[in-house]
Amino acid sequence: MEEEYYDDGDEEGDWEEDDDVEEGEEMDVEAMEEEALGAVADLSARLSRELRIDDDVRDKRRIIRDKTSASKHIPDNLLPRVAIIGRPNVGKSALFNRLVGGNRAIVVDEPGVTRDRLYGRSYWGDREFMVIDTGGVITLSKSQAGVMEELAITTTVGMDGIPLASREAAIARMPSMIEKQAIAAVDEAAVILFIVDGQAADIEIADWLRRNYSDKRIILAVNKCESPRKGQMQALDFWSLGFSPLPISAITGTGTGELLDMGLDGVEEDENYIPAIAIVGRPNVGKSSILNALVGEDRTIVSPVSGTTRDAIDTEFTTEDGQKYKLIDTAGIRRRAAVASAGSTTETLSVKRAFRAIRRSDVVALVVEAMACITEQDYKIAERIEKEGKACVIVVNKWDTIPNKNHQSTTYYEQDVREKLRILDWAPIVYCSATHGSSVDKIISAAALVEKERSRRLGTSILNQVVREAIAFKPPPRTRGGKRGRVYYTTQAAIRPPTFVFFVNDAKLFPETYRRYMEKKLRSDAGFPGTPIRLLWRSRKRPDKKGKSADNSLQSSVIPSRMALAT
Repeated sequence: MEEEYYDDGDEEGDWEEDDDVEEGEEMDVEAMEEEALGAVADLSARLSRELRIDDDVRDKRRIIRDKTSASKHIPDNLLPRVAIIGRPNVGKSALFNRLVGGNRAIVVDEPGVTRDRLYGRSYWGDREFMVIDTGGVITLSKSQAGVMEELAITTTVGMDGIPLASREAAIARMPSMIEKQAIAAVDEAAVILFIVDGQAADIEIADWLRRNYSDKRIILAVNKCESPRKGQMQALDFWSLGFSPLPISAITGTGTGELLDMGLDGVEEDENYIPAIAIVGRPNVGKSSILNALVGEDRTIVSPVSGTTRDAIDTEFTTEDGQKYKLIDTAGIRRRAAVASAGSTTETLSVKRAFRAIRRSDVVALVVEAMACITEQDYKIAERIEKEGKACVIVVNKWDTIPNKNHQSTTYYEQDVREKLRILDWAPIVYCSATHGSSVDKIISAAALVEKERSRRLGTSILNQVVREAIAFKPPPRTRGGKRGRVYYTTQAAIRPPTFVFFVNDAKLFPETYRRYMEKKLRSDAGFPGTPIRLLWRSRKRPDKKGKSADNSLQSSVIPSRMALAT
């Protein structure tokens, strides 16, 4: 039965005079440090199950590969690049998923799903390379209605307040913007995989590749050849394109081994950790514009058309001082009910990719629109960020749209954000305008700071001193039965996020209000801005006079007031 607490106003001295304390007693610090690591691992496993994202095959495959491979990590920018190009709906994304493992790219039976460049690492034997998925190339002139139908573009969903002329202009530009992304991928690639679907030859793209990229290795892959015997017959029709056709099936994997054997060389490996920054938020808040403003190029397609970004797009970015980051642009995350009512498989998969991007990032830039301020959906996304244990920067985009700003506008706006996003009250706020390039560099500066704090480890002596001072200032309350919580030892068991384990006489004697107080004191006295911190409370009896624990069957309370997934 839960005990009731009351604040009896005890002084400092009353806290120190606990007849449970004996001078000269020694705690088994080594055992508690080991137990703290176990507590973190247990909570991390449980939260992983609670926050499970469907189709986590790629992550499991990578873990298995890392355990069985003695190789070190090669920086993405040093890997040879293989670009996949072709018309819409020929199976480019299916082949991409086959090569990188899992379901990185969205694959549904409709054309025009992939629009930006999507990168993924792939292994074949002892060779490693980077695969680039691209949107379908549409080089034939089409009417606006034809473009809309082929790319599955809507003129209604999420388009409220956008003039019809602007919608039509954006739709008309969409094919050329997709092709621009595909051309950029081909330019940087060492090998080009030209994909056709086994039904019709694509003379136009073949001519374009021969004219402009004769210096690169071009492999013609005839997809959708599930039967090896029939595939050879299907491939005969494609000799007219001027390349040697290779029948493959991205779905079953037929022929992909031979495809990977053609000219892929391994590179020398080098250890290099690059922090990842995921840019997330609701649709049309300017996430892709922020990415483009940071890298100084049109890395992703920016359009008033809602849902333009489909995949999670990775881009390496180097600051002026040489620090590298991986920027991850994501699809807009709408309310679950709105996604379900729309019935779009593409949007459902896009949202999963966005959640996966949060999972694999170090820092999350939560983008909100200045005029809309904080919505319920923003809070839902913030909850996910906090539970995943990621450092966070709140980015207020389109700050230039706020009318009649003065020197107090920022103060009032910040008060509103803090009130509505209390779960991220530790996250710094950056105000910017991506379209004008105003203050976007502050996002990287803030991200660098919070990433460092998320990786910081506090010395054990300093940590215990902070805890002692917090307890001296405000002792834990007594229960009506006269019991009071006591902290024996505190240690930081993990980073990313910082996780602290408190060994106490009884975890139940520390109510939620006191745990929140301890978190606030840790932040005020030890820092950790921009990152969630986790407090775990472990029940443990005091050791006997020989220094051994009198109870090895430990009760654990590992549900902090705000949970976050350790990485």
